[in-house]
Order: sequence, then C-alpha cells, then structure tokens
Amino acid sequence: MNLQFQEQVPGTFNEASRVWIYQCNRLFFLSEALQIEEMLENFVAGWKSHGDEVKGYANLFFGQFIVLMADETATGVSGCSTDSSIRIIKEIETKFNVQLFDRQTLAFLVKEKIQLLPMSQLDYAVKNDFINADTLYFNNTVLTKKELLQNWIIPIRNSWLAKRINFAEMPK
Repeated sequence: MNLQFQEQVPGTFNEASRVWIYQCNRLFFLSEALQIEEMLENFVAGWKSHGDEVKGYANLFFGQFIVLMADETATGVSGCSTDSSIRIIKEIETKFNVQLFDRQTLAFLVKEKIQLLPMSQLDYAVKNDFINADTLYFNNTVLTKKELLQNWIIPIRNSWLAKRINFAEMPK
C-alpha cells in the first residue's frame, strides 16, 4: 500500500494549520468516495467563520480517513465554523450509514491493509502477534498540518499507544 499522502496536503497552508481526522469504520466504496469528495469540496468552498471565508482543505485518504484542515493565519476557526464541519461529517455518517466519531477503534497497517482494532483488544492483538512495536499506526490525534505530515502514520513504538502497551512483558 502506498502511504505517500503528503503530496496531497496543500503546501500553501501554514504548518500550524488545525487538523481534524475522522476515521471510518469501513472502507468507502468507490461510488461513495466520489460523492464524499464532492461533498467535502462543496463544504470547503463555503466554509465560513463569522462571515469570513475559512482557508480550508478536506480530503478522503486511503478510502477511509476524512482529513479537514483550516489555516488560521487567514481566518480563525470559531465554534460555529467547527460546528459546521461536524455537521458535514455527521451528514456523511447518515448518508452512508457509517461511523466517523468512534475514538475507541484504532487503525493499523497489517499485511499492507488497513485493519481496525477495538482499543479493548490491544493486549490480545500484541500477545497473538497481530501487531507489534513496529506496526504502523494511524495516529488520528494529530492536531496540526506539521503533525499530520510527520506523525500521522507512525510505528506504535513512537505513538501514545507505546505507553499503554508494554511490549517487553508480552510473551513470545
């Protein structure tokens, strides 16, 4: 799987631009992805904060992750503009019968495929060699463009999960 997403992120956005990542509970079908991309384009084109245009960006990555970005050097993002972004994500959830707000399910790259795993099953996955410290993890907690580019897809050992899992104590 080609994980080179960085070239799709606009270079004209400040590295401190705010980022929100919404992970879908399944891969979108191609027909759905095309509709979602159009919905996101329309949303960004009309994204406003207190009447001012938000310099925004939205994209569907790997058929499963919606990334929204706002460059606040142009216009700050207010509560109302954040609410409008949540509304479009909820609209996508409803239209395609998916979950995009589940923060208890984590995504990993296993055998060249994105695999979802409930947080409650992390220890089981490690004990059974489903994942290890070098497994790539989609760290959806990133908050800025810089973090997105550098820390979104990282080995578990470099993520916040490393503190939650003690790989040294896991039996081989």
